[in-house]
Amino acid sequence: MPKTTSTRKSGKGSEELRKAILVLHGPNLNLLGSREPQHYGLATLEDINQALKTRGEACGVSVDSFQSNHEGQLIDRIQQAKRDGVDFILINPAGFTHTSVALRDAMAATGIPFVEVHLSNVHNREPFRRHSYFSDLALGVIAGLGSQGYELALEFALRHLHVKVASHGSQKTEKTH
Repeated sequence: MPKTTSTRKSGKGSEELRKAILVLHGPNLNLLGSREPQHYGLATLEDINQALKTRGEACGVSVDSFQSNHEGQLIDRIQQAKRDGVDFILINPAGFTHTSVALRDAMAATGIPFVEVHLSNVHNREPFRRHSYFSDLALGVIAGLGSQGYELALEFALRHLHVKVASHGSQKTEKTH
């Protein structure tokens, strides 16, 4: 079942005018923390989402996260993001990076600026992982930096949206032994 966290509404139920960033996680990323840690690290998806949400809140930005193993649900969420007025997307299409023209078309159709994120360095793995259907549309691509890649993508998004970036200490989403 897909998981969504955060919202664009305040605790009182009224719409806020603050910026909104959507973080999309593709198939199998719900297994982070236990799946091939040599490639993907030990941080769980919840660790990553919580760090991004906390950083966004510190800067007055709503950060909503969504994960699905199903292409159609990701497409529906991208289309909904356009209707919701999402300002920026961070996307890790995971296995769909190399296969999904439909997901690419959804990203292109919305026109929402985005950064493509990959936990592992896709360029030093199997040859099929080196092709992305998203990179030519993305404002940037971050690969191989583990969960820190999401944090760096968020910092870029905040600056791109001209959000006054609150200073912060070292955010840590990568678990250690």
